Amino acid sequence: MNTVIVPVDFSDTSLNAAKYAAQLMTGHYGVTMVLYHSYGKASEASKATDMLEELKADLMKDHIVKMEILAHEESDFVDGLEKAARHRKADLVIMGITGKSALAQVFFGSNTLKMAERKACPVLIVPQHAAFSPLKNVMLTSDFKDTVETTPSTHIKDFLNVFRPNLHIVNVNEDLYISLSERDENEKQEMRKMFADYNPEFYFMRLFDVDEAISLFADSRNIDLIIVIQKNNSFISKILKNSRTKTLSYQSRMPILVMHE
Repeated sequence: MNTVIVPVDFSDTSLNAAKYAAQLMTGHYGVTMVLYHSYGKASEASKATDMLEELKADLMKDHIVKMEILAHEESDFVDGLEKAARHRKADLVIMGITGKSALAQVFFGSNTLKMAERKACPVLIVPQHAAFSPLKNVMLTSDFKDTVETTPSTHIKDFLNVFRPNLHIVNVNEDLYISLSERDENEKQEMRKMFADYNPEFYFMRLFDVDEAISLFADSRNIDLIIVIQKNNSFISKILKNSRTKTLSYQSRMPILVMHE
Protein backbone atom coordinates (compact mmCIF):
# COMPACT_ATOMS: atom_id res chain seq x y z
CA MET A 1 0.00 0.00 0.00
CA ASN A 2 1.51 3.31 -1.12
CA THR A 3 -1.17 6.02 -1.40
CA VAL A 4 -4.31 6.64 0.66
CA ILE A 5 -6.66 9.53 -0.18
CA VAL A 6 -8.83 11.02 2.56
CA PRO A 7 -11.46 13.51 1.30
CA VAL A 8 -12.54 16.16 3.79
CA ASP A 9 -15.25 18.81 3.69
CA PHE A 10 -14.30 19.92 7.24
CA SER A 11 -17.50 18.54 8.72
CA ASP A 12 -17.21 16.61 11.99
CA THR A 13 -17.81 13.38 10.09
CA SER A 14 -15.01 13.93 7.58
CA LEU A 15 -12.63 15.17 10.30
CA ASN A 16 -13.32 12.01 12.30
CA ALA A 17 -12.52 9.94 9.20
CA ALA A 18 -9.27 11.89 8.73
CA LYS A 19 -8.30 11.27 12.35
CA TYR A 20 -9.15 7.58 11.96
CA ALA A 21 -7.02 7.42 8.79
CA ALA A 22 -4.06 9.07 10.52
CA GLN A 23 -4.29 6.61 13.41
CA LEU A 24 -4.64 3.67 11.02
CA MET A 25 -1.60 4.70 8.97
CA THR A 26 0.66 5.66 11.86
CA GLY A 27 3.86 3.65 11.70
CA HIS A 28 3.35 2.54 8.09
CA TYR A 29 6.20 4.62 6.71
CA GLY A 30 5.83 3.62 3.07
CA VAL A 31 2.30 5.01 2.86
CA THR A 32 1.46 8.59 1.84
CA MET A 33 -1.83 9.92 3.17
CA VAL A 34 -3.34 12.62 0.93
CA LEU A 35 -5.85 15.04 2.46
CA TYR A 36 -8.18 15.97 -0.41
CA HIS A 37 -10.71 18.80 -0.70
CA SER A 38 -12.68 19.94 -3.73
CA TYR A 39 -14.19 23.42 -4.01
CA GLY A 40 -16.63 24.96 -6.45
CA LYS A 41 -15.09 28.39 -7.19
CA ALA A 42 -11.56 29.50 -8.02
CA SER A 43 -11.85 32.19 -5.34
CA GLU A 44 -12.01 29.44 -2.70
CA ALA A 45 -8.62 27.92 -3.60
CA SER A 46 -6.49 29.83 -1.10
CA LYS A 47 -8.85 29.23 1.83
CA ALA A 48 -9.11 25.52 0.98
CA THR A 49 -5.33 25.14 0.89
CA ASP A 50 -4.91 26.98 4.20
CA MET A 51 -7.54 24.80 5.89
CA LEU A 52 -5.94 21.62 4.58
CA GLU A 53 -2.51 22.74 5.79
CA GLU A 54 -3.97 23.49 9.22
CA LEU A 55 -5.62 20.07 9.38
CA LYS A 56 -2.41 18.38 8.26
CA ALA A 57 -0.39 20.13 10.96
CA ASP A 58 -2.98 19.24 13.59
CA LEU A 59 -3.02 15.55 12.64
CA MET A 60 0.76 15.30 12.47
CA LYS A 61 1.13 16.59 16.03
CA ASP A 62 -0.05 13.23 17.35
CA HIS A 63 0.46 10.82 14.45
CA ILE A 64 3.64 9.86 12.62
CA VAL A 65 2.39 9.69 9.04
CA LYS A 66 3.73 10.90 5.71
CA MET A 67 1.05 13.38 4.65
CA GLU A 68 0.28 15.64 1.67
CA ILE A 69 -2.60 17.93 0.73
CA LEU A 70 -4.52 18.23 -2.53
CA ALA A 71 -7.14 20.89 -3.30
CA HIS A 72 -8.98 20.95 -6.65
CA GLU A 73 -11.74 22.98 -8.21
CA GLU A 74 -14.41 20.47 -9.25
CA SER A 75 -18.00 20.74 -10.39
CA ASP A 76 -18.79 17.21 -9.14
CA PHE A 77 -17.34 15.93 -5.86
CA VAL A 78 -17.36 12.21 -6.71
CA ASP A 79 -16.01 12.67 -10.24
CA GLY A 80 -13.21 14.82 -8.86
CA LEU A 81 -12.36 12.33 -6.14
CA GLU A 82 -12.37 9.42 -8.58
CA LYS A 83 -10.05 11.36 -10.92
CA ALA A 84 -7.69 12.13 -8.04
CA ALA A 85 -7.68 8.46 -7.01
CA ARG A 86 -6.83 7.34 -10.54
CA HIS A 87 -4.19 10.03 -11.14
CA ARG A 88 -2.48 9.29 -7.83
CA LYS A 89 -2.87 5.52 -8.33
CA ALA A 90 -4.45 5.38 -4.89
CA ASP A 91 -4.61 2.04 -3.13
CA LEU A 92 -7.40 3.17 -0.83
CA VAL A 93 -9.87 6.01 -0.22
CA ILE A 94 -10.99 6.56 3.39
CA MET A 95 -14.27 8.47 3.76
CA GLY A 96 -16.67 9.34 6.54
CA ILE A 97 -20.39 8.71 6.50
CA THR A 98 -23.01 10.27 8.72
CA GLY A 99 -26.35 9.24 10.14
CA LYS A 100 -26.85 12.52 11.99
CA SER A 101 -29.62 13.90 9.80
CA ALA A 102 -31.49 13.11 6.62
CA LEU A 103 -29.88 16.07 4.89
CA ALA A 104 -26.40 15.02 5.96
CA GLN A 105 -27.05 11.48 4.70
CA VAL A 106 -28.20 12.79 1.34
CA PHE A 107 -25.11 15.00 0.94
CA PHE A 108 -21.97 13.48 2.42
CA GLY A 109 -23.43 10.01 3.00
CA SER A 110 -24.65 9.80 -0.58
CA ASN A 111 -21.27 10.89 -1.95
CA THR A 112 -19.52 8.24 0.13
CA LEU A 113 -21.82 5.50 -1.13
CA LYS A 114 -21.50 6.74 -4.72
CA MET A 115 -17.71 6.59 -4.46
CA ALA A 116 -17.92 3.10 -2.98
CA GLU A 117 -19.81 1.99 -6.09
CA ARG A 118 -17.05 3.20 -8.40
CA LYS A 119 -14.09 1.00 -9.28
CA ALA A 120 -11.22 3.46 -8.95
CA CYS A 121 -9.94 1.72 -5.81
CA PRO A 122 -11.22 0.18 -2.56
CA VAL A 123 -13.15 2.56 -0.27
CA LEU A 124 -13.02 2.39 3.51
CA ILE A 125 -16.21 3.87 4.98
CA VAL A 126 -15.82 5.30 8.48
CA PRO A 127 -19.18 5.80 10.26
CA GLN A 128 -19.79 9.05 12.06
CA HIS A 129 -19.16 7.69 15.56
CA ALA A 130 -16.46 5.16 14.72
CA ALA A 131 -13.49 5.24 17.07
CA PHE A 132 -10.15 3.82 16.01
CA SER A 133 -8.95 0.50 17.32
CA PRO A 134 -6.00 -1.51 15.95
CA LEU A 135 -7.06 -4.02 13.32
CA LYS A 136 -6.79 -7.28 15.22
CA ASN A 137 -9.91 -9.00 13.84
CA VAL A 138 -11.27 -8.46 10.33
CA MET A 139 -14.47 -9.94 8.93
CA LEU A 140 -14.66 -10.82 5.23
CA THR A 141 -18.21 -11.38 4.03
CA SER A 142 -18.82 -13.84 1.20
CA ASP A 143 -21.80 -15.42 -0.54
CA PHE A 144 -19.61 -18.42 -1.47
CA LYS A 145 -20.53 -18.17 -5.13
CA ASP A 146 -17.82 -18.34 -7.84
CA THR A 147 -15.29 -17.33 -5.21
CA VAL A 148 -12.19 -17.71 -7.39
CA GLU A 149 -13.60 -15.46 -10.12
CA THR A 150 -15.30 -12.88 -7.92
CA THR A 151 -13.07 -12.46 -4.87
CA PRO A 152 -10.48 -9.67 -5.35
CA SER A 153 -7.90 -11.68 -3.44
CA THR A 154 -4.90 -9.57 -4.47
CA HIS A 155 -6.41 -6.34 -3.11
CA ILE A 156 -7.64 -8.08 0.04
CA LYS A 157 -4.23 -9.65 0.66
CA ASP A 158 -2.50 -6.31 0.09
CA PHE A 159 -4.65 -4.84 2.83
CA LEU A 160 -4.24 -7.81 5.18
CA ASN A 161 -0.47 -7.81 4.68
CA VAL A 162 -0.25 -4.25 6.03
CA PHE A 163 -2.13 -4.94 9.27
CA ARG A 164 -1.88 -8.75 9.73
CA PRO A 165 -5.23 -9.21 11.53
CA ASN A 166 -7.06 -12.43 12.32
CA LEU A 167 -9.36 -13.22 9.39
CA HIS A 168 -12.97 -14.32 9.91
CA ILE A 169 -14.86 -15.30 6.73
CA VAL A 170 -18.62 -15.08 7.20
CA ASN A 171 -21.47 -16.34 5.05
CA VAL A 172 -23.90 -13.68 3.81
CA ASN A 173 -25.88 -16.05 1.60
CA GLU A 174 -29.09 -16.85 3.46
CA ASP A 175 -29.54 -20.04 1.43
CA LEU A 176 -26.56 -21.66 3.17
CA TYR A 177 -27.59 -21.44 6.80
CA ILE A 178 -29.11 -24.94 7.02
CA SER A 179 -26.35 -27.07 5.49
CA LEU A 180 -23.56 -26.93 2.93
CA SER A 181 -23.85 -28.77 -0.35
CA GLU A 182 -20.82 -30.34 -1.98
CA ARG A 183 -20.53 -27.27 -4.21
CA ASP A 184 -20.66 -24.96 -1.20
CA GLU A 185 -17.99 -26.98 0.56
CA ASN A 186 -15.79 -26.78 -2.53
CA GLU A 187 -16.22 -23.00 -2.61
CA LYS A 188 -15.27 -22.86 1.06
CA GLN A 189 -12.11 -24.87 0.41
CA GLU A 190 -11.19 -22.55 -2.47
CA MET A 191 -11.48 -19.63 -0.06
CA ARG A 192 -9.39 -21.50 2.48
CA LYS A 193 -6.62 -22.01 -0.11
CA MET A 194 -6.91 -18.41 -1.29
CA PHE A 195 -6.27 -17.03 2.19
CA ALA A 196 -4.21 -19.90 3.62
CA ASP A 197 -1.47 -17.53 4.82
CA TYR A 198 -3.97 -15.89 7.20
CA ASN A 199 -5.41 -19.04 8.81
CA PRO A 200 -9.02 -18.00 8.17
CA GLU A 201 -11.90 -19.14 10.34
CA PHE A 202 -15.27 -19.78 8.64
CA TYR A 203 -18.75 -19.10 9.98
CA PHE A 204 -22.19 -19.93 8.61
CA MET A 205 -25.01 -18.17 10.43
CA ARG A 206 -28.80 -18.02 10.36
CA LEU A 207 -29.37 -14.88 8.35
CA PHE A 208 -33.01 -14.00 8.94
CA ASP A 209 -31.82 -10.38 9.03
CA VAL A 210 -28.45 -9.77 7.39
CA ASP A 211 -27.79 -6.46 9.17
CA GLU A 212 -28.55 -7.87 12.60
CA ALA A 213 -26.64 -11.12 12.07
CA ILE A 214 -23.51 -9.32 10.88
CA SER A 215 -23.69 -6.80 13.71
CA LEU A 216 -24.18 -9.49 16.36
CA PHE A 217 -21.29 -11.53 14.99
CA ALA A 218 -19.04 -8.47 14.86
CA ASP A 219 -19.80 -7.69 18.50
CA SER A 220 -19.27 -11.26 19.67
CA ARG A 221 -15.88 -11.61 17.91
CA ASN A 222 -14.57 -8.10 18.58
CA ILE A 223 -14.41 -7.36 14.86
CA ASP A 224 -12.55 -4.13 14.07
CA LEU A 225 -13.41 -3.85 10.35
CA ILE A 226 -15.70 -5.50 7.81
CA ILE A 227 -14.62 -6.23 4.21
CA VAL A 228 -17.45 -6.53 1.69
CA ILE A 229 -17.20 -7.33 -2.01
CA GLN A 230 -19.24 -5.32 -4.49
CA LYS A 231 -21.04 -7.63 -6.89
CA ASN A 232 -24.18 -7.27 -8.96
CA ASN A 233 -27.19 -8.14 -6.78
CA SER A 234 -24.87 -8.86 -3.87
CA PHE A 235 -24.94 -8.10 -0.17
CA ILE A 236 -22.98 -4.87 -0.62
CA SER A 237 -25.29 -3.81 -3.46
CA LYS A 238 -28.13 -4.07 -0.97
CA ILE A 239 -26.17 -1.93 1.49
CA LEU A 240 -25.61 0.72 -1.16
CA LYS A 241 -29.07 0.73 -2.71
CA ASN A 242 -31.72 -0.43 -0.24
CA SER A 243 -32.85 1.93 2.50
CA ARG A 244 -33.28 -0.98 4.93
CA THR A 245 -29.74 -2.29 4.69
CA LYS A 246 -28.08 1.12 4.46
CA THR A 247 -28.44 1.06 8.23
CA LEU A 248 -25.32 -1.12 8.43
CA SER A 249 -23.10 1.63 7.08
CA TYR A 250 -25.08 4.57 8.46
CA GLN A 251 -25.57 3.33 12.01
CA SER A 252 -22.65 0.97 12.54
CA ARG A 253 -19.68 2.18 14.56
CA MET A 254 -17.47 -0.19 12.60
CA PRO A 255 -15.55 0.76 9.42
CA ILE A 256 -16.58 -1.06 6.25
CA LEU A 257 -14.06 -1.67 3.46
CA VAL A 258 -15.73 -1.98 0.04
CA MET A 259 -13.84 -3.85 -2.69
CA HIS A 260 -14.93 -4.78 -6.20
CA GLU A 261 -14.86 -8.22 -7.78
